[in-house]
Amino acid sequence: MSLPVPHPLKEYHLNAYSSSIGATPKAAYARVPKKGRLIAATCIQDGAVTGTAAIVVAINGTAVPSLALTVTGGAGGTLFRADANSTDLADVNEDDVISLTPSGATGTVAGAFGLVIRT
Repeated sequence: MSLPVPHPLKEYHLNAYSSSIGATPKAAYARVPKKGRLIAATCIQDGAVTGTAAIVVAINGTAVPSLALTVTGGAGGTLFRADANSTDLADVNEDDVISLTPSGATGTVAGAFGLVIRT
């Protein structure tokens, strides 16, 4: 059965994991395998955070403001998404490092991150 909305062949996805997006936050990292433009970032939490977790997405240490994620409330399995806008320079090259750094929330909550890159 074909997909109702096919995904473009010019996109690929990366995953990263943080064992804590709440209290004692830990950054997650992903290596870029080939050049392109980072167009979206997502977070799925494994439980509800207390307060609001602000997650900064950065390429080689330079933040991409439109991809900042705000994770608030929700329950385990809740998806949060941010899409890049055309004014942010979110170009990536082979072997760049994308970091996702949480701050501001409490509780013991892990987060699984997804990144969408268009070539």
